[in-house]
Amino acid sequence: MSFIEDLKTVFKNKDNGLMKIIVINIAVFIVVNLISNLPKGLRVTDAFVKNWLALPSNLSELLSHFWTLITYMFLHLDLMHILFNMLWLYWIGKIFTEYLGGQKLVSNYLFGGLAGGVLFIIASNLFPYLDSTSPLLGASAGVMAVVVGTATLVPEYVIHLLFFGTVRLKYVALISFLLTTVLDFSINTGGKVAHLGGALFGYLYIKQLQTKNNLSFNLSNFLERLINTFKTKS
Repeated sequence: MSFIEDLKTVFKNKDNGLMKIIVINIAVFIVVNLISNLPKGLRVTDAFVKNWLALPSNLSELLSHFWTLITYMFLHLDLMHILFNMLWLYWIGKIFTEYLGGQKLVSNYLFGGLAGGVLFIIASNLFPYLDSTSPLLGASAGVMAVVVGTATLVPEYVIHLLFFGTVRLKYVALISFLLTTVLDFSINTGGKVAHLGGALFGYLYIKQLQTKNNLSFNLSNFLERLINTFKTKS
């Protein structure tokens, strides 16, 4: 089938990191929704999915579900949630890969998601009054790392927006950050804390590259070596 061949092409291309992330997010969303709509008795509830794939703020739960630091950033239960995240990732990720390639985008997304998850856990335990008791899920922290990172890299890049005309990328990123992270911090506080972590990492990641510091290169190389260990060697 051509669809299967297209998927194989996506994952065979070493520098196609943007589409790999999007395909994985969509695949997880489809699988989760399929199993949650199975006949009664076979159906898997959203609560069960969250328990195994979403990131908990409770430290004891985190220790027994350590993989959720990765899986949470590929998990969406709501159509509009994944649609918004993937559109932003695609639009801004295309600009990122134009300058730095797919491998660095994957590094920025994954480590930005990790930074957001870690900040979520720290804030939830240091400030228990925050509305962060619900587990964290979604690609928003990783996407925010890509958006802020791209705007840090090429702040004067011009984007053509419907109804608004030409807008520089730094303003697009700033407005996006304010609307999704700063505005009404009392709602979805845990998620917005994760946005902050992702945005901070995205900014620092690009600044490290611009100052020719080895940190960003080392993170990308570490991720590539880690991925290669799971590949079947001839």
